[in-house]
Amino acid sequence: MSEGAARGTQDSPWGVYRRLLGYSARYWPIGALALLGMTFDAACSAAFTFVIKPMLDDLFVAKNAATIFWMPFVIVGLFVVRGLAVFTSDYGIAHVGRSVVMTLRGELFRKYLRLPAAWFGREASGKLIARATYTAEQVANASTDALKVVVLDGLMVIGQIGVMLYHSVRLTLALFVLAPVIALVVSVVGRRYRRINNRIQDSVGSVAGIVDEVVAGHREVRVYGGQDYEQRRFGAINGGIRRLALKVASTNALATSIVQLMAAIALALVIYLATRPAMLAAMSPGTFMSLITAMLILLPSLKRLTTVQANIQRGVAAARDLFSVLDAEEEHDTGTLRCERARGRIEFRGVAFTYPDAPAPALRGIDLVCPAGSVTALVGRSGSGKSSLVGLLPRFHDAQGGQILLDGRPLADYTLESLRAQIALVSQQVVLFDDTVARNIAYGALGEASIEAITAAAEAANAMGFIRQLPGGLDARIGEGGSLLSGGQRQRIAIARALLKDAPILILDEATSALDTESERAIQGALERLMRDRTVLVVAHRLSTIERADNIVVLDEGRIVEHGRHAELIAGGGYYAALHRMQFREAPAAS
Repeated sequence: MSEGAARGTQDSPWGVYRRLLGYSARYWPIGALALLGMTFDAACSAAFTFVIKPMLDDLFVAKNAATIFWMPFVIVGLFVVRGLAVFTSDYGIAHVGRSVVMTLRGELFRKYLRLPAAWFGREASGKLIARATYTAEQVANASTDALKVVVLDGLMVIGQIGVMLYHSVRLTLALFVLAPVIALVVSVVGRRYRRINNRIQDSVGSVAGIVDEVVAGHREVRVYGGQDYEQRRFGAINGGIRRLALKVASTNALATSIVQLMAAIALALVIYLATRPAMLAAMSPGTFMSLITAMLILLPSLKRLTTVQANIQRGVAAARDLFSVLDAEEEHDTGTLRCERARGRIEFRGVAFTYPDAPAPALRGIDLVCPAGSVTALVGRSGSGKSSLVGLLPRFHDAQGGQILLDGRPLADYTLESLRAQIALVSQQVVLFDDTVARNIAYGALGEASIEAITAAAEAANAMGFIRQLPGGLDARIGEGGSLLSGGQRQRIAIARALLKDAPILILDEATSALDTESERAIQGALERLMRDRTVLVVAHRLSTIERADNIVVLDEGRIVEHGRHAELIAGGGYYAALHRMQFREAPAAS
């Protein structure tokens, strides 16, 4: 979809709803069956109203023998057909609705997997989760349940008005006093629903965000006494949703009351006109009863039609939120070059990068060459740009100035899949999944790895010692985010995953930061073996771990201030030497 078309869809409620109905239209065979059921439902209701006249006039007035015999069969037949019609329409609508939810959730999840890292930086995690749960359900209500009300009750109104017109055109015209009032109510109520439901949509995302933060940070909340603060914060948003929901309910109630009052006036007018002497002489009791019954069946349908906008506007607000994500720009992947295994030469030429809305650049004019098979260590104070630099290599972000080359070709020439297949990553923020140890090591494209290869990677990462002690060993589940493991254990599983990938480029972003000294020594030995014939970029805080690197690059405020081997930099007495003295002077105090 073009940018202009997408913007038009977002701005126009009808455009949003029409696009939403397009999802329901994908399941048109079931939808057509449901429509047929609704048509028979309304037709049977109209037929029952119609037979009230012969039922009263022929049964109780004329006492017609044929009518007395057949009437019970007619009534039972009508309700059998109507029962089948109701089942067909209800099941068909439910089938379409759940299919729409499944489709939208699937598209949303696929979109999440393809959006750039910068997009996730702007979105609260609670809103991301709420879209796949609450928002998708609201969309389903608008695309199916609300549509059922519009179609079924619309057919009901048409059918009952048809019966009334057949019996008396003059009395039926009395109903049209309702039309202007109902049109006004629908217009006013629709605008109010639209405003309120947009606010509810945002508030529900905020609730999910607070819950997500409190659950993830439950230890900090307790240690720093944040329970009362979080309770007040949650209560404010929760109370706001309640107030908005009550506004919807009051609007519904007011609209219903107005429609019912006008309906009562119309019914009274019909009764008044029907009891005039001229009408009494021309109208049988059966005709009058058929008219009144048609009106009584008509009124609930009119009420539902005037209040169905609540669901529709709620769904439009939800759909607008979903479509804003589905229309968001994905990661740029215009490369065509595929590479089985790169040699691993990396070159940064005048690379500059600034995070969205950041006051200052994260990287400024970086020039750096990492020969194939070399180990390059990046050091510097927090915020100096180390992680930002290595994050550009897998193209989590794209450089805004300069160029990054892999084996002499710009990164943009490679397909994203091919580029990332050349890189193994262990970051300081360990990411594990609620699955077994083995599946976390052999994750994603590594899923076909043999148990022997997985075990060897775990051994090299010094992880098999604790894995053997887990119930089930490699088949033990580790909980959400690895919650059943310690920090050091989680880090070693992440390192085993990188070892198993056996990629020509290895990024270690504080890879041993969560390990104790003994485990770190074992890991360092494994990593040193792994580093042979691979290009390695190491982001290090502990300078003792990178003394043997081929090139140590010191960054400060996004610039390279010096680089060289450990002995050269110490002898030079510059930034690196100062960091080294500071770290080793503080080490005894820290112990």
